[in-house]
Amino acid sequence: MKLTLPPRRSTLAYLWVAPVTLFGLVLALIAYWLGASVKRQYGVLEVAGNSRTPLLRAISNKFDAITIGHVILGRNHGTLTRWRSHEHVHVRQYERWGVLFPVLYVLASFKALLSGKRFYWDNVFEVEARKL
Repeated sequence: MKLTLPPRRSTLAYLWVAPVTLFGLVLALIAYWLGASVKRQYGVLEVAGNSRTPLLRAISNKFDAITIGHVILGRNHGTLTRWRSHEHVHVRQYERWGVLFPVLYVLASFKALLSGKRFYWDNVFEVEARKL
């Protein structure tokens, strides 16, 4: 899948999401200390684990990758390559909604659940990310 991104992310986009990204950076730093590798891709920090990275292994038991602001945590770099387009949709959602996005994401999941749909798969933010 081709990744379509703005040529350059604005400073305002980074600032709007900074409080959430800060949390992602803390997790990235812990993962790095535990053996993960870090790359910058399209203005986003990608953190990939290996079999010795317990933090990312624990996350990847639930998800292949997860976006926290401008930080994407993944099982390994192959997984991040496979899910990059999807996760970058979540980065753009963070840039659109800012610090409200995590709350809106959870509310969207509960709305799906209360409508008789699936908590994760029918979350409108996940539906948008799968449309690529």
